[in-house]
Amino acid sequence: MDFNLTEDRRMVLDTISRFLQDQYPVEHRIQVAYDAPFHDLSKWRELAELGLFSALADESVGGFGGTGFDIAVIFEALGKALNCEPFLPLVMASRLLGSAGRDQQTLLEGEQNYAVAISEPDAPYELTDISCTATADHRLSGRKSAVYGGQIAQKFLVAAKVGNTVNLYQVDANDAEVISYGLIDGGGAAEVLLDDTQAELLIENAAQALSGAMNAGIVALCAEAVGLMAVSYEMTVDYLRQRKQFGRPIGSFQALQHRAVDMLTEIEQARSITIKAAAELDGPQASRYASMAKNLIGRASRLIAEEAIQLHGGIAMTWEYPVSHYAKRLIMLDHQLGDTDYHLSKVIDDLASGSPNLREA
Repeated sequence: MDFNLTEDRRMVLDTISRFLQDQYPVEHRIQVAYDAPFHDLSKWRELAELGLFSALADESVGGFGGTGFDIAVIFEALGKALNCEPFLPLVMASRLLGSAGRDQQTLLEGEQNYAVAISEPDAPYELTDISCTATADHRLSGRKSAVYGGQIAQKFLVAAKVGNTVNLYQVDANDAEVISYGLIDGGGAAEVLLDDTQAELLIENAAQALSGAMNAGIVALCAEAVGLMAVSYEMTVDYLRQRKQFGRPIGSFQALQHRAVDMLTEIEQARSITIKAAAELDGPQASRYASMAKNLIGRASRLIAEEAIQLHGGIAMTWEYPVSHYAKRLIMLDHQLGDTDYHLSKVIDDLASGSPNLREA
C-alpha cells in the first residue's frame, strides 16, 4: 500500500491546512460551534470556493477526488482544526446522489445543503430496524433522529421502507417539520418529523447505496479522530514539558513518559487502521474494514481523551483550554454511525457467519 500523498492531494491538504490555520482557528470554532446555526456560513462558502467540496466527490459527478484517501486526508485536517462545519453529511450525500445519478453542482458549489436522514430513536444504526414508511405514491411517515447538519439543510435524503425494502427518497426541508438543536460537542443536528410528507424516490432498494455512504462516513470520522488525537497528544506532551513540580518538568518523570508513549502507540494504531479502511473503501471488503476501524477508533479515542485530561490536571476541564473541546469531540464521535459495541458486534457476526473475507484477515 502506498502511504505517500499524490501531488494533487498534497496541494489540497496544504490549501485547507493554511485556510483553517488562518481563518478558522480553534478560538473561532469555539465561538460559532455552540450557538445557532452552529456553524459559520461565510467560512462554509469560502471553503466551497476553495474547491474543497469537489475534492470529496468523484470526477464522474463533477468532483476531482472522492476516494477513501481523499476523504481521509481532508478529514484529518478538519479534525486537527476541530472544525464543526457539516462535512460529514456532505460526503454521505455526495455518495448517495452519485448512486442515484443525480446532478451535484449545487451541493459541490455550496449553494444547497443536504442532510442524510437514516437514524431513528429506536433504530440508531441498523437499516433493517428503521420504521419510517413510504407509500406507493412516495409519501413518508416517521421520525428521523440526530440528522447531522439538518439544522441548515434545504434537502433531506431519507431512508424509508416499503414492505421490507429500504428505499432512498429526497424530501424538501420546507415540507417536513425540522427541530434543530446544538450538539454537546459543537455543531448542529435536527430531528425530522414526517407525516404523510411528499417525497421524491431517488433509489429503489437502496441498502447497498446507503451502506456505501455510511462506509465513506465512517472513514471520514475515523480520519477526523486521528487528527483530533494527534493534536491532543501534542498539547499533552507540550504541557508535560512546561509544567514543573519539585523543581523539574513533570515530563521528566518516567511514569508520565510511559503514559505519553502509550498515547502515541494508540494513535499510530488508529492511523494505520484508518488508512486500511480508506484503501478498502468501495471494494468488496469495505464494510468489514470500516467496522474494524470504527471499533478501534472508538476505544483509542476514549483512552486519548481521558489521558489528555488527566495529564493536564485541573486546567483540562476548563472551557477556555482547547484540550477540553478536543476530548469532548473524541468521546462523542464514537456515537456517530455506530459506536464501539455496535461495530464489534458486526465483526463478530461476520466471523460467526463464516465469512471467507474474515477468515483470510
